[in-house]
Amino acid sequence: MAEFRAGIAGLGFIGAADQVSGDALGQRVEDLDGTHLVALQRHPLVKVVAGSSRDAGRRERFAQRTGAKAYANWREMLAQERLDIVSVATYTPSHEEITLACAAAGVRAVYCEKPVAPTLGAGERMLRACQEAGALLLFNHQRRFNPKYRRLRELVEAGGLGELSSVNAQWGTGRLGNVGTHVLDAVCMVTGRKAEAVSGTLDLAGKPDCRGAAFRDPGAWGMVRLAGGLMAVVDAPDYSRAPYSIAFNGSEGRALAGGREVRIEYWDGRREHWPSAVEEVSSMDRAVGEIAAWLEHGGVFSYPAAESLHVLEIIVAFHASHARNSAWVDLPLAGAERQIEVHSG
Repeated sequence: MAEFRAGIAGLGFIGAADQVSGDALGQRVEDLDGTHLVALQRHPLVKVVAGSSRDAGRRERFAQRTGAKAYANWREMLAQERLDIVSVATYTPSHEEITLACAAAGVRAVYCEKPVAPTLGAGERMLRACQEAGALLLFNHQRRFNPKYRRLRELVEAGGLGELSSVNAQWGTGRLGNVGTHVLDAVCMVTGRKAEAVSGTLDLAGKPDCRGAAFRDPGAWGMVRLAGGLMAVVDAPDYSRAPYSIAFNGSEGRALAGGREVRIEYWDGRREHWPSAVEEVSSMDRAVGEIAAWLEHGGVFSYPAAESLHVLEIIVAFHASHARNSAWVDLPLAGAERQIEVHSG
């Protein structure tokens, strides 16, 4: 039986299911749709052998819980360990450097947190390095592996809602880069369409970022024109209390996706409810399962990394449009707008 050796760079909340780190963010581990550590540990072919963090407390808690070796520096971990899988669960500005080092070190699969990187150029270099090394690169947009969202994608693809007429997305936490990346990725996933243009306005209320003063990740309002002229409305100001919701509106009915549940309302009066539940198998468990299957058998992976980079480009386009007084900005971006840096944690 094959065994894949895994390491984690970043032993905080999402990386190592560290509730002490979660407390600092005001969030609970049990509310997450998986964590890197638990998902890796649960797979029978994966063994977590190492982790790295600059924080001594995180290293100590990780070592006590796992028995794995804890390094103060991810470079030392890569130098000392032979790793098949590396989870990159650090803040966004370090994603590129760690991913490029993993590819150079012969790591076969990099499971990286979102958003992809601060800039499009950094994301492109990450994709290129992994492609040239023959390594898998995957970003942690969990809805890509959530069975309800996959079922909804299949329903839309089969014409179950009829012809789509619009999409309405809202969430109450702002943070276009860190939270909006999940929502925008879900919109692209379920509709099966890429964005062609963005008109956006950033919310510059100045809401403090839970990850520290170094990060400035505003909310936004705007519109995204998807392929075929399908319009998606975004409503995500910094201080909204509106619940998370994506409405996919069609000629035969609409689907309301909120968190881990989906409701279908057909215009002929029929109703469906795909309820939320505490999943025994998280979306991250499923992602690790597909990573292990790819390592064993190869083939085409279900979620190309280029689609994550496209979502980053949508986010950058919101910033570019705001700078142009909310004018429409066409994708792909060109010139100086490609250099815009998104300061997400």
